[in-house]
Amino acid sequence: MSTALPLPTLLVIPTGIGCAVGGYAGDALPAARLLAAASGCLITHPNVMNGAALYWSDSRIHYVEGSSLDRFAAGALALQPVRQQRVGLLLDAGIEPELRQRHLQVADGCRATLGLDVGPVVTTDRPLEVSLSLGASGVSWGQLGQPEALLRAGLELKAAGATAIAVVARFPDDPESEALAAYRQGSGVDALAGAEAVISHLLSRELGLPCAHAPALSPLPLDPDLDPRAAGEELGFTFLPCVLVGLSRAPDLVPAAAGAAAIRIESVGAVIAPAGALGGAAVLACAERGIPVIAVENPCLLEVTAEALGLEVIPAASYSEAAGLVLALREGIAPGALRRPLAALQPQP
Repeated sequence: MSTALPLPTLLVIPTGIGCAVGGYAGDALPAARLLAAASGCLITHPNVMNGAALYWSDSRIHYVEGSSLDRFAAGALALQPVRQQRVGLLLDAGIEPELRQRHLQVADGCRATLGLDVGPVVTTDRPLEVSLSLGASGVSWGQLGQPEALLRAGLELKAAGATAIAVVARFPDDPESEALAAYRQGSGVDALAGAEAVISHLLSRELGLPCAHAPALSPLPLDPDLDPRAAGEELGFTFLPCVLVGLSRAPDLVPAAAGAAAIRIESVGAVIAPAGALGGAAVLACAERGIPVIAVENPCLLEVTAEALGLEVIPAASYSEAAGLVLALREGIAPGALRRPLAALQPQP
C-alpha cells in the first residue's frame, strides 16, 4: 500500500451515452473502488456509484452530483467531508400508493439496517410529469413537466433541516420497448439517465445541497438473457438504497474559500474520463488548469476525443491501467517513464 499522501482524483463517466463501463447501474463500481485505492481520494458522481439495490461505501470516495462536480472543477465551490448527512426524501405525487409504500419501506430499511438518518419525507404538490427521449445519436435525455413543484418540495425539505435530498420521481413504464430490451441484453443505452440528470442538476444548483435521484418504475418481467451489467437493477422494487447510502456521506458543497479541511480543485492531481467523451465541463476545466487527463478506452456513442479537442492526454487501455497511472502520479513517477520506447532527451535549438 502506498505511503504517499492521497492524490485527489476525479472520475467522470458521463450519463446516458452507452459507455461499456459505467453505462449501467453501478457497473463502474469496481473501477471506482480500484481508483480510490490507487489515489487515496476519489471524487465521482452518482452515475458511477449507483447500483440500484447494490452499493459500496468507502470513506475514500466522495459522492458528488454531476453539475456540482462541474462547479467544483471550475473552482466555484469546494467539498467539505462530513460524518453524516440528514437525507430528506422527496417523493413525486405521481407515484401510485403501493409503489410509494415500497419506497418508504426501503427508506425505513436503510434506517433500521444501515443506521442512516433519513427524513423528513415530502411529497410534491403535483405530479412531476417526467418524459424520456433518445436523441438522433442514441444519447438519452428527458424533460420535467413541473420543475416548480420539484423546487417547492426541495425548499420545504431544506427548511425542515434536510442537508441532502434523495428524489424519487415516477418514470414512464414501457416494458415492450425495443430500446429497453436491448439495454437489458447489453447493447443499448440507459434511457432513464438523461432525465435523472435533469432532476438532480436542477435541485442541487438551486438549493446548494447534495442531491441524487432514483426512478420509480413497475417491476419488469423476468428476462433469461439478461446481461450481467443490468442484473443489479432486477433485485428489488426500487433503485433507492444506493442513493440513500451515497448521499448519507456526500460532502457538503461549500464556497471555494472555505476552511482548510475542504477539498479544492487546486489539490486534484488527475481527472479520468472515457477517451471518446472528453468534452464535458469538468474535464475541460481540469485540462485548462494543467491537471493530467487520463483518457480511458471505454467505448460509447460519442467521439469527442483528445485529437478533436486538441488536448494532451495520458492514454489508458483500461481502468486498471488508469489506476496504475494514478498510483504513479501519487508516488511522483512520471507516467512516460513507464512506456517503451523511451525517447532520448533533445536539447532545445
